[in-house]
Formats: sequence, C-alpha cells, structure tokens
Amino acid sequence: MSKKSFIYRNSLSIVLIILMLLCWIGQFFTGWKTENKELAEHGQSLLNLGEYFHSGHFIQATFENWESEFLQMMLYIVLTVSLRQKGSSESKSLDEKEDVDKEPVAHPKAPWPVKKGGIWLALYKHSLSIAFAVLFIISFILHFYGSLKDFNTEQMSKNEPVVTALKYIGESRFWFESLQNWQSEFLAVFSIVILSIWLREKGSPESKPVDTPHDEN
Repeated sequence: MSKKSFIYRNSLSIVLIILMLLCWIGQFFTGWKTENKELAEHGQSLLNLGEYFHSGHFIQATFENWESEFLQMMLYIVLTVSLRQKGSSESKSLDEKEDVDKEPVAHPKAPWPVKKGGIWLALYKHSLSIAFAVLFIISFILHFYGSLKDFNTEQMSKNEPVVTALKYIGESRFWFESLQNWQSEFLAVFSIVILSIWLREKGSPESKPVDTPHDEN
C-alpha cells in the first residue's frame, strides 16, 4: 500500500465531486429563486425549499444534464473500442495492439469476475459501458418525469388540461431539452479528440507528451 495520504491518492475524484456538489447546490438555490420569481409574477404561492426539491423544475433541470453526460461517456467508451483518430491522444494506435485489447488472464490480484470466469467475466468485460448505459436510462426516465411534472404544473396554472406521459413523450419541448444537451456533449468530446492532435498540456494524461509529433497517437 502506498504511503501517500488518502487525500493525495484520491484527490482527483475528491475535487471533482466537491465541484459537482457546489455547482449542484448553486443550481438548487438559483433555480429555487428563479421558479419563485416566476410564480410570484403569476400571483401563485411560492415554494419552500422542500417543495422545490420535489418539483418538476428542479428534477428536470438536474437530470436532463446528467442524462447527457452519461450518454456521452457511454458512447465515447464504446466508440473508442473500434474507431480511431490519427494523432489524437484519445485514440488507440492505428496499427498496434494495446494492453486493453488483450484477453484477461486470472491471477491472484485480478478482480473476482476474472477469476470466476463464465458469464461474470463476459459481463465484467463490458461493465463500464453497461454502468453508464444504466445511469443514462435512469437519468433519462427521471428527466422525462421532471419535465412532464413541470409541464403539467404550468398547464394547471393556466387552467389548461394536463397531458399524459404517452402524449408528452412526443412533445417537442422534451426532446428540445435533451437534444440541446446531447449536441453540446458530443461537441466537447469532438473538441478534445481533435485538439489533442496538435495541442499539449504538460503533466496531463489527457495530452500526448509535449515533444510527440502531431501524427503520432
């Protein structure tokens, strides 16, 4: 076991989760104020913090973003198995076999599915993409639920009929919420794949070594 401290060994994930929580808390309070401002303008009763946490406005805003992130990661993991980009640090070699392509071999320190073999190993080989796919589906469903709830709250405030889930799934509003996030995630991934061909960041595993030629992966 490394003698480095727990924080040093896990600093990347700790900083990322702290940044995420700070932004999420900020989203919650600014969203709460925004929603109450709109309710006040329409002469409706304001929401307390607990009511806003369960509101369609907050649920929809949260999970439409999580959904796009998990979709991005799932597809990126799957696509990088077989697709290549010459010169990008995000791509496997165009010609050579890499360690990630080797068949797993059971050894004392191997994860238990590798030692178990069979269906457990077959699932474990694709467990990363499966996990992101499950997270995407859960987030997609919760985004849909929050968006439907928010839409029907607006309908009731205007004394108009609420819509069913079956009808709302075909509404352009829901798909606009999803697609505007999906396209931005794919643009972000495209950007790092392409920019890493020519640009460098010394010390980052997401970059090639500074002196590596542009056309080498």
